[in-house]
Amino acid sequence: MSIDTFSRYFSTLTDPRQSSKISYPLFDVLFLSITAIIAGAEGWEDIEDFGETYLNWYQEKPLFPNGIPGHDAIARLISRLNPVEFQHCFIHWVQWVNERSEGKIIAIDGKTLRGTYDGKNRQSMLHMVSAFATQNGVVMGQLKTDKKSNEITAIPKLLRLLDITDCL
Repeated sequence: MSIDTFSRYFSTLTDPRQSSKISYPLFDVLFLSITAIIAGAEGWEDIEDFGETYLNWYQEKPLFPNGIPGHDAIARLISRLNPVEFQHCFIHWVQWVNERSEGKIIAIDGKTLRGTYDGKNRQSMLHMVSAFATQNGVVMGQLKTDKKSNEITAIPKLLRLLDITDCL
């Protein structure tokens, strides 16, 4: 993954932290998080472990001169990002990746996310609809739906966010 290309697509993302309290640049943490997830990380601790394992590679970029942040710091920062801004940056970056790799088949799927169960009301809390570029193995975009039954209404909204002309 080209760090310059990644930077071009994510440089407009607003850092929600106070400038005096920044220990790790937003770009570094974002690049770590996305590369770790692409490599199979499934949570904050996995992202931290991935960063520690490949710290030398990141520092060659040069990122993380002071080492990798802990999983709590990563989670706090990522969870404070503006979701609309992030979605805009992410979708445009993934579209660029898709164009470069000539991915032609997009799978649309709805899922109920694990760990989002509301025990009091005995129902799942978070349902997502995702667009997946099968040739690349990359999620191009996703939208939260109110209920599992609302997947059908969310699909057209998701498709409008993506430029998937000439894809199946």
